[in-house]
Formats: sequence, C-alpha cells, structure tokens
Amino acid sequence: MTHAVPRSELADTVMERLVRVYPAAADAGRAAQAAAYMKGVAPFLGIPTPERRALSRTVLDRTPRPDEDDCTAIALRCWALPEREYHYFAADYLRRHAGRCSSGFLPVARRLVVTVPWWDTVDVLAVHVVGPLVAADPALRSVMDEWIDDEDLWVARTALLHQLRFRQATDTQRLFQYCLRSAGHPDFFIRKAIGWALREYAKTDPDAVRDFVAGARDRLSPLSVREATKHL
Repeated sequence: MTHAVPRSELADTVMERLVRVYPAAADAGRAAQAAAYMKGVAPFLGIPTPERRALSRTVLDRTPRPDEDDCTAIALRCWALPEREYHYFAADYLRRHAGRCSSGFLPVARRLVVTVPWWDTVDVLAVHVVGPLVAADPALRSVMDEWIDDEDLWVARTALLHQLRFRQATDTQRLFQYCLRSAGHPDFFIRKAIGWALREYAKTDPDAVRDFVAGARDRLSPLSVREATKHL
C-alpha cells in the first residue's frame, strides 16, 4: 500500500536543512563500517549516533511542534532517501512526537516497518511509535492480532514488541498468546523478539513469565527460553 506524502511547510524546512547538514558530516570510512555491521541493508553517511543527534538538534532548532501530516511527510520523505541516517532521523522524530499522531497513523507506521526493514529501525517503530498508538486507542489491538500472523516477519516482530514498555498496562493474555502463535516461527528475529518481550515483562511480573515459560517450554525455541529467563 502506498501513501501520498502530505504537503507540509514544516517538512519542507526540515528536509532542506537535513540534506544540507547531514552530508557535510559524512565519513566514508565509518559509512563502510556501518553498512557492513548492518549486513548491507542500506548505505550510510557514516555519522556516529551522538554526532548525528547533535546535528538533528541543529536541524530542528526553532521548528514548531508537528501535527500528524507533518510527521507523515517528514517520515516518508526521509525514508525515500537511501542513507540509513535519514531513516534514523525520522524514527527519532516519530518517537518524540508519536503522541501527536492519531490511530490513523498506524498504516504509515506499517509502511515504514516494511520499507528497508532491519531491527535498527523496526524496533524503534514497534516500541516507541506503534506501542503508543495502541496504548492511546485500544481498538488497534485487533490490528495487532492481524499483524502477529503477518507473512512479513518484521510486521510480526512489531506486534510482538509493541507492548515492550507497557509494564503494568501490558495485556498479559495477548502477550502470551502472541508468543505461542509465533513459537514455531523459523526466523531468528521472531524467536529473539519472543524472548525479549517476555524478559521485559518479567521485570513487571516475574512469576507470570516463569509460569508461562514452564508451561510452554516444549513449544518455545531454546533461544526464546534463554532470552526470556535471562534475569529470572
């Protein structure tokens, strides 16, 4: 599914600054190292994270708070650029302003999840964008019930991880159900996400996670069990 990029004066300002400031700090050697570390998922400019975030503050200096169209335009325009740092900029921006977006932003978030997908962007979107959207509108839980069975593993991983910061507000039954529905998935990133989601919830209710893993050990992969019980 494609999404039209909304008109946004804020996005025009941000993008003009961004494509001027970021390339000026590029480092070809670091770029090659970063691309290799991320398995060649995308080219890089080679800007270390602390420096990149400092540059981002310069880009966003004295800009107004965005509305949902601004967030959509900035995210889609950043994702249309090849270098990964632009995707990081957009993910950070959405993380900061997720509360300014309605449940109608979820299809845009999904598009970002499946576009040039890798854990570095997907996990930020899952935990800090999709999660807050679902928390703000519980009706979106039914969408997560669809995502967990999606053939795209990154969409399924997003469903597994979206409650990662919910703590006491976690829908425990849904979390455990998702883990069981994904338990037989062959991909490392799904099995790892199951363990991560359980390990994080164990900080809130260790007994519930301990009991769940004990009862599901024959269905969960060794990786999922190991990650889930790492701190129990």
